[in-house]
Parts: sequence; structure tokens; C-alpha cells
Amino acid sequence: MTLAEFRALYRHLRSTCATATADRGALETITEDVVRAAAGQVRSGRTVTLAAPVETRQTADNPEPAGHRLVAPAKDEATARGLHFARDRFTMNVHGDADSHIDALCHVIYDGTMHNGVPVGSLSADGAHALNIDMARDGIVGRGVLLDIPGLRGTRWLEPGDHVTADDLAAAERRQGLRVGKGDLLFVRVGHRRRRDELGPWDAAGARAGLHPTALEFLAGREVAVLGSDGNNDTAPSTTEGVAFPVHVLALHALGIHLLDYLQFEDLLPLCEQEGRWSFLCVIAPLRLPAATGSPVNPVAVL
Repeated sequence: MTLAEFRALYRHLRSTCATATADRGALETITEDVVRAAAGQVRSGRTVTLAAPVETRQTADNPEPAGHRLVAPAKDEATARGLHFARDRFTMNVHGDADSHIDALCHVIYDGTMHNGVPVGSLSADGAHALNIDMARDGIVGRGVLLDIPGLRGTRWLEPGDHVTADDLAAAERRQGLRVGKGDLLFVRVGHRRRRDELGPWDAAGARAGLHPTALEFLAGREVAVLGSDGNNDTAPSTTEGVAFPVHVLALHALGIHLLDYLQFEDLLPLCEQEGRWSFLCVIAPLRLPAATGSPVNPVAVL
């Protein structure tokens, strides 16, 4: 895709999508009625995480791993009589290429602004003062839908550099017998985690499967509330001239769609196959980080 084509797509999505100028972005599509309807998805009562374990070891795709150390008890306390506590300290690069996280709408700056024209002056050394992750402080609850693209193509995973098109998303719907709708939390499986588990980590910053920018027309047309993937959502190398993360720009900046990156669906996939359905109640609860551009996240599917 040329830069001119990308900019035309960006303008088209901005002008045709109702959530492009909404205060809460696409979260506005999750009404109380949508949440009540999503609760009706619960049948078996089985719960499963969509998050990968936080990693503290350095790997090819995780050069800045999360830090975790026990700060208490001291050695002499551990065996002493009386009450003592074990305590931890964590550090994390939230937007890395290994750990599951959610992007706030302030995460992307494009042409000098953030979503809905919010000025970059709202960002300072002490945090983001607009469009931050606190927008989702009450949780994101709705109908989750998993579209399995490797299943559609008859492969174990999509190879790095491959991309998912709007036609792929529509074909996966037909194969799985459902339709993505307004306010849905859409999860697109490319098999990134399965490939990583079986072949080992690689430099995902340079090569990974993701969505083609034109696939965002599908999301806009269906009024999707949230997009998540087991990869970064964006393909690498980029499919777009001069824009390294076109899906991030279109989703976060143009449409106001929160993104969840580097989830894992390998626990959910067999449950969907066993129950013969691909939709479920989903609860996404970011940490209360009032001025942050994102958060580690543990989405939970309830079948």
C-alpha cells in the first residue's frame, strides 16, 4: 500500500465511522444492552485466560523483559519466629513484543495529534492526561468473538510477514457460523503464540503476521469495539509505505478502537472447538494506571 492509498483509507474511515469523533472512541458501542446480551453467552460456565504469562527472561523478541524480584522477607526473617510477609516488586515495558497488553488511545501520535484531534500537549513526563488507559477503568465487558485464521487456511500458524485481509475475516465468520457485530470484542488468531512455543522466540519487531490495513474497513463496518490478536495486530515488515504500524494508526487514531497485543488463544481454541461456538462473554480489566498509555492485561473468556 502506498502512502497516498493509506492516507485515503485513513480519511475514509475517519469520515464514515461514527466512533471516530466519540469521546470514548469505539467503547461507546458497548451499551448496557450490549453487556446484558453478552452475559447470555455464558452456557457451560468455563473460564479461560487470553493472556500469556509475563516473562522475565531476555529473548529475541523481548530485549527488555519485565523485572520481578522478591524484596522480602530477608534471609534472617524467613526462618524467624512470628509474622513476616513475602513481598514483590515488578517493572515492565508495557508495549513490548512478548507480554500481553492493552493500548490506550493516547498510544499513537499521527500527524501531530492523537485520536479525535487531541493535542500532544496533553502528554508530559508524568503521564498522559487525555485518552489514557483510565478510560477503561470500569472494565471492558462484552461479547468476545474469536476468528481463527490458521484454521481457515488449514495451517498451524501464519508465517511472519503474512497478513489477514477483510476477505479472510469474512470467510472465517462463514466457516465458524457467526457474524461479528456492533460492540463486539474481536480477537483475531494468527498463530503467533503457537509458532513461538514450538519454534522458539524470534525478532518479532522485524517479522510477524498481522492484519492488512484494509481489514480495518471490516471492523469499521461492523462497529467493533475492541481488536485483539496473539501478535501485534500489525504485520512486519509493514505493508504500508512510510508507516511502520498502519493498523495501530487506523485503529487507535482514526477509529478509537483499543488494541490488545500479544494475547494467547491456545487455551481458548480447544474450548471453542469442543463447544462448537466461537463467541463468549469476555471481561477485560486493565490496571488502574490513571496516566498510562497502556496496561498489562489478563482478559478472561467465560463460556
